[in-house]
Amino acid sequence: MRAVLWDVDGTLLDSAAYHWQSWQATLALEGFPLQWEQFVASFGQRNDAVLRGYFGADFPVSEVERIAEAKETRYRELMGAGGVTLLPGVDQWLQRLHQEGWRQAIASSAPRLNVMAIVEALGIGAYFEAIVSAEDVRRGKPDPQVFLVAAQKLGVPPERCIVVEDAPAGIEAGRRAGMRTIGVLSTHAQLDGDLVVRTLDALPDNAFVQLLGLTAP
Repeated sequence: MRAVLWDVDGTLLDSAAYHWQSWQATLALEGFPLQWEQFVASFGQRNDAVLRGYFGADFPVSEVERIAEAKETRYRELMGAGGVTLLPGVDQWLQRLHQEGWRQAIASSAPRLNVMAIVEALGIGAYFEAIVSAEDVRRGKPDPQVFLVAAQKLGVPPERCIVVEDAPAGIEAGRRAGMRTIGVLSTHAQLDGDLVVRTLDALPDNAFVQLLGLTAP
């Protein structure tokens, strides 16, 4: 068996603008003038990690939950109003991997409501046999837990999994999980993945097979 584990934001779709707008507006109400550099540095992390990075390690759980809920509600409203589209190459690879018998899962730091809203809006639910979101793990990326849980749900050993990610924290999490990684340069200027491309339509036809071959028994 073999599997591909997909991040969502910046990998399946470019929703960075919605996240930026929702974080900036929500934190402005808290008296925190979020800067673009701060946003980019924390992109791809769980909300609790993001907010404690901004407000300190002792920031109360109740405040984390309150602000995160307000931010994610605003994000879903923006996404619903503005719409979403798959990034270049994603649709082709989802279809091809499915046809070739690869098992596929979403492994995201985003809340489940966000993930399900995105999957429904993009019409891609049929490709995934499992969805792992922030609620399913206790530790966010770069901890490997989200990818290990996804692999377990698919019944595929970590060494037979390939992670597709756009953020350094996600690439590190995939590596720490013992998986091969493909980096997509949609939100960061550079990534340390096993393969790195600007868009997935630039991947060689045999990219996934070759990567898995490196660790296949």
